[in-house]
Amino acid sequence: MRPSKFTKDQIVQALQQVKAGTPAVQACRKLGITETTFYRWRNKYDGVGVSESQELRELRDENQKLKQLVANLMLDKQGSTGFLGKR
Repeated sequence: MRPSKFTKDQIVQALQQVKAGTPAVQACRKLGITETTFYRWRNKYDGVGVSESQELRELRDENQKLKQLVANLMLDKQGSTGFLGKR
């Protein structure tokens, strides 16, 4: 699956415009997407605000950093265990 050319913030803003009264067809034309894509976005991101989207992205980034830190610590532990075991 290829990545979207729209950010989550752009998607949420488009959904909010339609909720505010802009017709979905007009929003789709403006963005250059099909109505099917728009309704798929609506099902996936409905109820997510811009700030919630940003918070979710920050949490995912933090989670990724923590996973990397744990992986590095495990590698260090394996290296030092192997080094000490050879004596």
